[in-house]
Amino acid sequence: MPPVKPMLAKAVTELPPGDLLFEPKWDGFRCVVFRDGDEVELGSRNERPLTRYFPELIEPLRAMLPTRCVVDSEIVVATGDSLDFDALQQRIHPAESRINMLAERTPAQLIAFDLLAEGDEDLTSTPFAARRSRLEAISGGWEPPLHLTPATDDRALAADWFVRFEGAGLDGLIAKPPDGVYVPDKRVQFKWKHRRTADAVVAGYRIHKDGKGVGSLLLGLNDDDGRLHHVGVAASFTAKRRGELLDELAPYTEHALDGHPWREWADAAAHSEGRMPGGLSRWNNQKDLSWQPVRPELVVEVNYESVLNGRFRATTRFVRWRPDKAPSQCRYDQLDQPEPLPLSAVFGAGG
Repeated sequence: MPPVKPMLAKAVTELPPGDLLFEPKWDGFRCVVFRDGDEVELGSRNERPLTRYFPELIEPLRAMLPTRCVVDSEIVVATGDSLDFDALQQRIHPAESRINMLAERTPAQLIAFDLLAEGDEDLTSTPFAARRSRLEAISGGWEPPLHLTPATDDRALAADWFVRFEGAGLDGLIAKPPDGVYVPDKRVQFKWKHRRTADAVVAGYRIHKDGKGVGSLLLGLNDDDGRLHHVGVAASFTAKRRGELLDELAPYTEHALDGHPWREWADAAAHSEGRMPGGLSRWNNQKDLSWQPVRPELVVEVNYESVLNGRFRATTRFVRWRPDKAPSQCRYDQLDQPEPLPLSAVFGAGG
């Protein structure tokens, strides 16, 4: 019965050794699907209900899943023939009319990768290889929007997937011990994600949620015309480092809005599209995202995973200050762009 916390994965920096099964790492919303007759419930990683946001998945799940089952999966949205996480995030909206409209414009797909229960059987204590075989057996007649994720025990093929599938919007590999049981909320699998570095301009910051020190740095990159675009944030600082950053940035707050490229963001009306650093979170509209501008004179090196629609896909990690770099040198052309790959090639992959 819901809720069930999904099993998690430890981050690694290379293909893990040993006897493992490898799957593509999908860039979407983790989702545990519960079906009991006509009743279908979609649960998120943090146990928030997702059912109301993806109404277009309910009938296909009723039609193609076993009458009673629990399936671990990922919900994704594709634009053209590539995953689009920005479009997926837009699906989380309080208005039912907008949810229904987006369900038609940007329909979701569901990628299944584990079977936790079928009928009266609890499969969580069954080895993963056996759970995978059961999942393959029930997926034989599936059609879009339901898919079975590819899997392989071939390490060379998995390494190839890691490189090629990024071109379709995927962000790495998941490695699973074939004899592993399903342990909710524990990191007993492995995830290997793309890691790169880039130099970015610091143009502002947000105070940490405890009110002490810097919670995140607002990052910018220049386009070919020299315009500075907000591309994401760097965060996850220790308490000590948050205080140090506040002191380091203090001199750059003086007259910060004079000529600042993002000065209109100080106007609350400018946040209406949700793309400004002070925009509201779709998950928590009470979250304080107010920001403090700084003169865009500092350059920081950050670790990042990938770029989506001109922005860092996830929170970046601070590496070091770059006093040897001028802000004008922080451009989009330094970012790696994977070779495009149609998403259909991922769905059609086999191991």
